[in-house]
Amino acid sequence: MKTKKNLIAIILIISTTMGFAQTAKEISEKASNVIDMEAMEMSLTLKIYNAKGRVRVRQITMASKSFGQINKTIMKFIAPADVKGTSILVFDYEKKDDDMWIYMPAIRKTRRIISSEKGKSFMGSEFTNADMSKPNMDNFNYKILSSETYNGHSCWKIETSCKNEDIEDKNGYSKRIAWIEKGTYLCYKIKFYDLSGELHKVQSIKQYKKQANGKYFAFYMEMKNKQNDRKSQMIINKFQIGSKLPESSFTPAMMDK
Repeated sequence: MKTKKNLIAIILIISTTMGFAQTAKEISEKASNVIDMEAMEMSLTLKIYNAKGRVRVRQITMASKSFGQINKTIMKFIAPADVKGTSILVFDYEKKDDDMWIYMPAIRKTRRIISSEKGKSFMGSEFTNADMSKPNMDNFNYKILSSETYNGHSCWKIETSCKNEDIEDKNGYSKRIAWIEKGTYLCYKIKFYDLSGELHKVQSIKQYKKQANGKYFAFYMEMKNKQNDRKSQMIINKFQIGSKLPESSFTPAMMDK
């Protein structure tokens, strides 16, 4: 009996040690990978609320596909009339800053979104241009703050802080704290802190659905600005894994088509 108890104790020690073996960066990488799609197409509704609750609604189509080491995403606004035809193109690289372009039909011009604009508002919403692509993992420091249950999910609280002021400017925040569920690695909540270290925005991520390729996709995201009481919602209306679009569809020259 004593031998059996000792064996159980050893197993518990090993299990406990393994449970803390993951670093904060490893947990964050797994959280990124579990929602990473090689190719997909979708349509979504973007709702932008002002502080008085008045809402503007935008309809968007989006396609994303990997070509070699580059993931390319094209977003097109299809309604209402005042934004119809606006397009955004993102080249997401593994080890360097993303390239982004915007086409504005009112002036019939495509221009590159420079680094200092990536932390700015995405089409008047509380999301930023930087939110439209994956961040470079090497640009941040990672720390496990604690464990906490959020909406019934047992989560790690992971703090991610920018390594320098230049990276802060590009992303529009100094640090963020994410609630990442243990076991699934799905992220359910993120708090963003501004460049002064004050709480700026809170993002809620809901309605995850497991896809045929084993990855998960969230069908609802909300960003609340705690400093001006505005909020924005992204609601996915239609989603499919894979895309038949050729690489030529993901070029600046095709953004006005």
